[in-house]
Amino acid sequence: MLQQPHYRSPKLLIVYASYGEGHIQAAKALQEAYSDFGHDKQHIVTYDLMAESHPWINEMTRRFYQKSYTHLPYLYGWMYDITKPMKHNSLFGSWLHSFGRQKVRQLLAKEKPDAVVYTFPLFAPQELQRQGHRIPSYVVMTDFDLHCRWVHPGIDRYYVPTQDLRAELKQLGISHNKIKVSGIPLKKGFKEAKPSPELYVKYGLDSSKPTILIMAGAQGVMPHIQEMCENILSRSSVAQITLVCGHNDELKTAVDDSISGEHSSRIRTFGYVNEIHELMALSDSLVTKPGGITLAEAISAELPAFIYRPVPGQEKRNALYLQSKGAAFVASQLDTLVDRMLELVHDPLRLMNSRLHIRRLQPSANPSSATAAQTIILDIVSNLRIINHASLF
Repeated sequence: MLQQPHYRSPKLLIVYASYGEGHIQAAKALQEAYSDFGHDKQHIVTYDLMAESHPWINEMTRRFYQKSYTHLPYLYGWMYDITKPMKHNSLFGSWLHSFGRQKVRQLLAKEKPDAVVYTFPLFAPQELQRQGHRIPSYVVMTDFDLHCRWVHPGIDRYYVPTQDLRAELKQLGISHNKIKVSGIPLKKGFKEAKPSPELYVKYGLDSSKPTILIMAGAQGVMPHIQEMCENILSRSSVAQITLVCGHNDELKTAVDDSISGEHSSRIRTFGYVNEIHELMALSDSLVTKPGGITLAEAISAELPAFIYRPVPGQEKRNALYLQSKGAAFVASQLDTLVDRMLELVHDPLRLMNSRLHIRRLQPSANPSSATAAQTIILDIVSNLRIINHASLF
């Protein structure tokens, strides 16, 4: 456990939304980090604001998000791009930020938090008043692309993944004192995971062979997975695959049934994996959907990412950003993706160079012993301590 602070634990309300796994995972990572500092677990509350305040609208919009993502991706991308420069006080922006207003008022009365932390841009800052004092609010960004929905004058500090995002916020007029490059919060296992003989045995892998990790997403919706696996195994006599199918049991069954003979000994299939940091620690490359959390995990594990046909919107922008930094490769053709991936995993020098590029994306502000989540929590608690001290005078 990290050193325990010698002052009262502040109470934090963490607000997220269940559109994808990333916002939830970030909230859980912050909750975990809060406990690492010795704070009382009862002093941190996580809340799915949209689901609790508007359950019917939440379910409808989640279904639309999932359907547009898989069946109408260009519609989702168009909506993302057209609202990207949206101002908080525009007609549409004001309408979006109105959701959850009554629920926030009730939460503040019930929980009496010292601060509100957002891992999803669903703000109700006009409600953040208690006993005549404004409650500090903090944003934890979970993507590598800046959508202006994250930007609001009621936010006291922004925690961002990269220096580039910090520069973009400054261009929008946000004071540099309000922006901290922290990285995206991940569970602490990513800081601790190392390859070991025990892990190779646990996952049935050969430590002498290059390992390609394929993550189909939490819902297992990445396209052409079965063809990708067959392509890799037929074109490399040594590469082995770990395939994580998420909650898509049909995908796992289909791959298990289709790959047989000598190739079957070089593939391991899994459903949803909680200890994904362990598989990343054993891998030489990653094929994945480019969600912000997953890419942050790859950066933490110094794992080159290969992105196949990213969906327009924040995921495509995430992918292109990492590609511009030499940390990922984006392909629209399956053969091209497999070619580049096999070239990398069979060339130790090229693999080492790729990992050097990835290392440059790791926030230098974090102490080597601290995770991004711990850095964020420490900064918030320290900031609250300063605010409380100032209020005494």
